[in-house]
Amino acid sequence: MSQSESVRKTETIPQWKQDEVDELVDFITSYQSVGIVGVEGIPSRQLQAMRRDLHGSAAVRMSRNTLVVRALEEANEGVEQLTDFVAGQVALIGTNDNPFGLFKQLEASKTPAPISAGEVAPNDIVIPEGDTGVDPGPFVGELQQAGADARIQEGSIQVLSDSTVLDEGEEVDQQLAGVLGEMGIEPKEVGLDLKRVYSEGVLFSPDELAIDVDDYRADIQAAASAARNLSVNATYPTTQTAPSLIAKATGNAKSVALSGAVESPDVLGELVGKADGQVQALVAQIDDPEALPEELRDIEAEAAEEAEADEAAEADETDEADADADTDDAQPAADDTEEAEADSDDEDDDALGTLF
Repeated sequence: MSQSESVRKTETIPQWKQDEVDELVDFITSYQSVGIVGVEGIPSRQLQAMRRDLHGSAAVRMSRNTLVVRALEEANEGVEQLTDFVAGQVALIGTNDNPFGLFKQLEASKTPAPISAGEVAPNDIVIPEGDTGVDPGPFVGELQQAGADARIQEGSIQVLSDSTVLDEGEEVDQQLAGVLGEMGIEPKEVGLDLKRVYSEGVLFSPDELAIDVDDYRADIQAAASAARNLSVNATYPTTQTAPSLIAKATGNAKSVALSGAVESPDVLGELVGKADGQVQALVAQIDDPEALPEELRDIEAEAAEEAEADEAAEADETDEADADADTDDAQPAADDTEEAEADSDDEDDDALGTLF
């Protein structure tokens, strides 16, 4: 096309179209993130409800695809990459939120819906095991023709096992659509389907935006923790690790001062305590009190008194045990004496009886 033909084509654009393009350009440039969403199969009333739900966080703008493409090209801020996805029933969406938040919000707003004949299954369609609640009749044959493992049992039509009746990507026929409708199965989700979104120089696909926020947060926290440990172990000071490095260095310096008996005010108390413990341990090993300075003899005396007290307590326990043993030994002897005396009395009685 020659330049003159291009000029004539531009000049012959109706004013209402140019006004529409200008409004679309203003819409595109007024948001930090701009995307293309599919609106196919969404009833008008439901689409209006979705737009109301997005109010305050995102805005949806619908127009002719040719005008949307022209507006994206005129905006010329990188968003022209979205023109490849302007096909079918689509709309522009703009938000100042990040693309991940936008995708999460759009997915959360989707609702289950029945599928019609001629539509493509968005995923495997499964008729679940269980009682259908339908009385015996022709419907059991329809279920079987659809591919379900259905039988008449206990006075109703039952599906004996989970039955996949259509694979993802296959087209739904009229018979299957009727069976699914009768069963109340809604295999698809209706909502704004994000095709692509452009934000801060990056074009994002839905797969890149579909992340588990909790797992992602856990990964970031683990990475931050590993980086902090590396910084501390490598003695690489940063704003976050400087306090830990200082505390670690302080602890190491204190350990060196204690080991080397450095008379520093910061460790003087610990050094005195350590020395006192060593002196007391040494005193306990000296038997001759005269060899000790007077100020240490009290320590030796206290240790001796404690030792004597322990020995006395042990002696008392030994005496009590011996006393118990003597008592037990004496008792049988007394019993033997009493039995001997009784036997003697019996013998005397017998002797008197003989005399008389």
